[in-house]
Amino acid sequence: MTIFDSLFFHFFQYYKTKKGKKANRIATFYVTFLQCSLLLLLGVFFAGFFKQMNVATMSATKAWILFTLVVIFIYFKNWMQYGGRKRKILNAKMLKNRKLGYNIWVLWFLPMVILGLAFVLSKAI
Repeated sequence: MTIFDSLFFHFFQYYKTKKGKKANRIATFYVTFLQCSLLLLLGVFFAGFFKQMNVATMSATKAWILFTLVVIFIYFKNWMQYGGRKRKILNAKMLKNRKLGYNIWVLWFLPMVILGLAFVLSKAI
């Protein structure tokens, strides 16, 4: 089980009691948002690195189009992966471990910190 699986299950378990049927959508959105923010941070880092090394790999427009396509792919991958069977398997595995180890506000703040780092890194380039 990956860290994204455990974060998905943590969000699903937290919002299942509060939102009911919308819990799966909220947890899928969170995992997708976190993965995309990490991808953006990695992309900004490599863009700055390649700029410092004077390597012309692709234009900024093509990079944003590629980022958008990858975001759409990640969303559909997560939607299919956490839609049914895998979520039930995760639920069966996590029945023993009912204690939630993370604060939900810290987890919502994590992608915002990553986006802030990406912004600061993009301005430093």
